[in-house]
Amino acid sequence: MKKSMLLLLVLIFLPASSHAEKFLGAPVIPQGTTIEKTDSRLELKTPLSHDEIVSFYREALKDFENIKFREWKDATYIEDDGKMPWHSITISKGGKDGTDVVIVKDNWTWIIGTLVLRYIGVFMVLMILFIGMSVSGKIISKSVQRMEAKKAAS
Repeated sequence: MKKSMLLLLVLIFLPASSHAEKFLGAPVIPQGTTIEKTDSRLELKTPLSHDEIVSFYREALKDFENIKFREWKDATYIEDDGKMPWHSITISKGGKDGTDVVIVKDNWTWIIGTLVLRYIGVFMVLMILFIGMSVSGKIISKSVQRMEAKKAAS
């Protein structure tokens, strides 16, 4: 009985460690009001400014590798290039009644699409190099043949 009373008093008087809520492993800003929540997307509206939210995420994600912060004209885009279950966090700029924060899950359509674009890009670069080397090889071959013909004629 004494142990349970002591445990109860400890739980009441010691502050609990409060961690930010998480969605797919990504931290969720505590002051946000949920607008839309599905299995793959969370959209929040918060009264905080854009800069306050960006500094919250910079602090919350500072220990993670492969996180990229991109400043766009109308939003800040935070992208995970690693193995996190979430793909991106978009923080809007210039909201009059608050700032929108959208967390999106990584999906196979985006992954396969990126891989296909990279494959096509590499193939196109190799084709351009092949054509360039073929043309330069023919030009060099003809100039060498002309020089040999001039030497033979002299």
